[in-house]
Amino acid sequence: MKRVIWWLIVGTRGGVNRARIIRALNERPSNANQLTELLGLDYKTVRHHLKVLQDNKIITATGDRYGTVYFLSSCMEKDYEVFKDHLDKMWDKFKSEKDIDNKGRG
Repeated sequence: MKRVIWWLIVGTRGGVNRARIIRALNERPSNANQLTELLGLDYKTVRHHLKVLQDNKIITATGDRYGTVYFLSSCMEKDYEVFKDHLDKMWDKFKSEKDIDNKGRG
């Protein structure tokens, strides 16, 4: 699971939005519309990331169609600290790249 989390968050282009969705679902199970409003993302974008997360067993769903509510899977709940570690590394990398970029422009 640790490699899957790394790949979904750090190793792919949509990692930031997937990380935001995971954090939101850790706080409170939600449907796609609620996540759209909470995160300020396009509905189709949220649905895409939910599908990717569900296909990789990071989240589970209950209900039908519009009323489908998403939760973190039990595996993701168990490895949530791994997820947080990946986020910290991603943030540290982003900050250091930004520092390097700002120094080069100064």
